[in-house]
Amino acid sequence: MARYATQEWCDLFKEAVNNSKAYEESARTWEGDFYFVMEPGGPVKEMLATYIDLYHGKCRVAEVVKDLTKYKPEFIIRAPYAIWKRIALKQLDSTQALITKQSKLTGNMAKIMRYTKAANELTTCTTKVPTEWLD
Repeated sequence: MARYATQEWCDLFKEAVNNSKAYEESARTWEGDFYFVMEPGGPVKEMLATYIDLYHGKCRVAEVVKDLTKYKPEFIIRAPYAIWKRIALKQLDSTQALITKQSKLTGNMAKIMRYTKAANELTTCTTKVPTEWLD
């Protein structure tokens, strides 16, 4: 079991994504990378971020980052830990979180909206990672 938001967790997530035929099919034309940023609050004492590079249905990089200047991703999604946890457990749809402003997007919302099935499959991949939550 991997602790959430660690490099070990990211490695398992990358493996889950790369083993998912459903994600591969739904994201076969997707090209884009992300920072997923967890804001401080609750069990999170300082900002936590992961960099995810997704390309044509595969995850090329999944890395914990401490310095947000390391990469220049096309998208940044920010949310508190409680929201990320609900998304990861499929208790909250990631697109719905954006629309209702429970998470905040920097980047092209129209592009994200064209790939909602891929986003849902990506979330399904998180449920396949044996996770030790922070709370």
